[in-house]
Amino acid sequence: MQAAQLRATARSIPAVTGALRAVEAVLLRGGQRTARRNAWTSVLEDRRRAKDRHEAQDVLEAAATRRPQAT
Repeated sequence: MQAAQLRATARSIPAVTGALRAVEAVLLRGGQRTARRNAWTSVLEDRRRAKDRHEAQDVLEAAATRRPQAT
C-alpha cells in the first residue's frame, strides 16, 4: 500500500511543478519577470563582492602576520 502511494506521489510531483511554472509564467509577465531577473543578478553580484572581500581580508591578514626579513 505504501509503495503505491509513493509511486503516485512521485508521478504527481512533475505535474505539480509544471503547473506551478505555468502559473508563474502567467503571473510574472513583463516587469515582474524583469524585476526577478534583476534581483537574481544583484544576489550574484553581492556574492562576488563578498568573495572579493574575503580574499582581500586573507591577503591583509597574511601580510600582517609575516615577519620582517633581516637585511
